[in-house]
Amino acid sequence: MSLTPLPLTPPQPAHEANTNLAHLNPLPKSVFTLPQTAQLEALYTIIRDKDTSRGDFLFYSDRIIRLLVEEGLNHLPVVKRTVETPTGASYDGVGFKGKICGVSILRAGEAMEAGLREVCRSVRIGKILIQRDEDTALPKLFYSKFPQDIASRYVLLLDPMLATGGSAMKAVEVLIEHGVPEERIIFINLIASPEGLTTFCGKYPRLKVITGWIDQGLNEKAYIIPGLGDFGERRYCA
Repeated sequence: MSLTPLPLTPPQPAHEANTNLAHLNPLPKSVFTLPQTAQLEALYTIIRDKDTSRGDFLFYSDRIIRLLVEEGLNHLPVVKRTVETPTGASYDGVGFKGKICGVSILRAGEAMEAGLREVCRSVRIGKILIQRDEDTALPKLFYSKFPQDIASRYVLLLDPMLATGGSAMKAVEVLIEHGVPEERIIFINLIASPEGLTTFCGKYPRLKVITGWIDQGLNEKAYIIPGLGDFGERRYCA
């Protein structure tokens, strides 16, 4: 088996031709969306509906998460890999260049861990808890636990919602403090606001963002509109 670098054409960024992105122009070059198909919109319509049952919310949000994780893996670097098939022939394929791990932002981000485990066998997963400091109103790190070798891995950062971007930026700050290069971080989320994307990508332009849908914006309470409500509450509370 031989491994050599493979220069592949990277996935193309989302652009304003997608119907739900017209309000965000120009879109940061580091942002990628799922293909905006009728099937995807149908899935989002179900999980946005306030009358959707918890069981259906779990099932359909898990479908979207699986799609997002698969898209995130498309952005990992690969190398050429030659293997021998059962017929005795040799096949020149590819393999992932380095090791990966997931890091979920508690608590809603934990909902995305199963989707990652379904497609990445025995993947290592770290945890990070960030909450707002009551005195400063700024995001504050309360807890983190990562694989010891996280600095050498590609990190899939998991959180379903990107509103103002405060928690995600704090999480990236903590990862960088633990030695993870910014360009090795891929942030994966279901719904993002234009304001959050602009702020987040402005501060960390070298990482990538994989999102399923970009909504209209934030209201006066900093909730994503139209959004889907509190993802954690709908996910974990009956």
